[in-house]
Amino acid sequence: MSLNEPLRQQIADLVAQNRIVLFMKGTRQMPQCGFSAQVVKILNELQPSYGTVDVLSSPEIRDGIKAFSEWPTIPQLYIDGQFVGGCDIVREMHASGELQKLIGVQVSEPR
Repeated sequence: MSLNEPLRQQIADLVAQNRIVLFMKGTRQMPQCGFSAQVVKILNELQPSYGTVDVLSSPEIRDGIKAFSEWPTIPQLYIDGQFVGGCDIVREMHASGELQKLIGVQVSEPR
């Protein structure tokens, strides 16, 4: 799907509305895929306040976010307006403590 300007602006606005925003399948309270659920679990542990966008509620957003980030899968995490990555990257960053530093939370000893 090509990313038209109104859709690109809508996604850019969603990214800008929250310091941390997760484009995911389902909602924070009810993730609709295991990968989204894993990222929600990590974020809930680190940061009580973050935004989510349910890509299942909008086919345009679901396809558009992939073009916007040039990343083919969902979920997608943005912090401070920058694309961080999907589930595997978020898990790796969490395990190394890099995600905690990026978010600005106290880093404990690696598990």
